Amino acid sequence: MSVAVTADEALLGLKVAFLVLLYLFVWLVVRSATRGLSAGAPQESIIVPAAEAAALRAAHGIAPRRVVVLASPALEAGTAIELTNSARVGRGAENAIRLDADTTVSSRHATIDSRPDGLWVEDEGSTNGTFVNGARVTSARLLQAGDVIRIGHTDLRVEA
Repeated sequence: MSVAVTADEALLGLKVAFLVLLYLFVWLVVRSATRGLSAGAPQESIIVPAAEAAALRAAHGIAPRRVVVLASPALEAGTAIELTNSARVGRGAENAIRLDADTTVSSRHATIDSRPDGLWVEDEGSTNGTFVNGARVTSARLLQAGDVIRIGHTDLRVEA
């Protein structure tokens, strides 16, 4: 019983073998390239505890800033709010500064952002707007000590 292989069948077998080897090679390259990614590869960002973050800010000269509530249907007058990073203001539960009782405030009204160059406020497309010293905020605005931010019926005074 002899098996005769024609030239076309031999070439087909070689093509199939070549494709199998090619896919095997690509798989090995991808596997070796991704091997180190899941086992302790260095990351560009880290999470540090609040006390450590405060120490780092102090070391780099970034002082925490705060706003004081002047008047609000949702917050007690005289309450000081420390701002060490970005804080969203609104009625929604996801906001850092919640103004639930202020019906003129949007669910995601504004963002107060503490940056190295100062405290910034930006309106998040609210219906009734955000105001600083009576002027409507149309883009991110740098705040100064003594500025009054008005969000709905809530007034916040900026302190250094």
